[in-house]
Amino acid sequence: MCTLAAATSAVAQTRDHDAFSWEIADAADRHGVPERLIWAIIRVESGFDHRAVSRRGARGLMQLMPATAERLGVRDVFNPRENIDAGTRHLRAMMLRFRYDLRLAIAAYNAGEKPVLAHGGVPPYPETRQYVTQVLRLYNTPGEPRLWRNELYRIVRPNGTVVYTNIAFGQVGGVSHGR
Repeated sequence: MCTLAAATSAVAQTRDHDAFSWEIADAADRHGVPERLIWAIIRVESGFDHRAVSRRGARGLMQLMPATAERLGVRDVFNPRENIDAGTRHLRAMMLRFRYDLRLAIAAYNAGEKPVLAHGGVPPYPETRQYVTQVLRLYNTPGEPRLWRNELYRIVRPNGTVVYTNIAFGQVGGVSHGR
């Protein structure tokens, strides 16, 4: 039986995904990071609010700190395409740094790599531990959002062109890439 809360959550997740699906798919394909992971990070970091600013000064969809954004060459941290691309590059660097241990890479994305190294694992910060749990839960939940189901996709390209397709982003020759 589907509860109202579950139905509302599913609608919110679909709406969230649709808002920036093109940018997420593009960054996933270019940087070899699963779309689901990017989507989960954005969902937890900013709730898909591209104008979000944290108490500590992190900005945009993937909540980039000013120094990180500058290091990654971001001109407009509130531009969804730039923010998702830079955040994905940063996440990929953390994945490489921590040899694809997603718990450590996600913890480093949130708390910085120095605390992860200093503690030899996920730092004992309640916020970071909760963050890692939330991201991994969203990343590992099957069937969410609708991108990972077999249906029709509506893609709005940056130039305004609308494309309808039954092929999920990143699929070539029936083989899925970046998921």
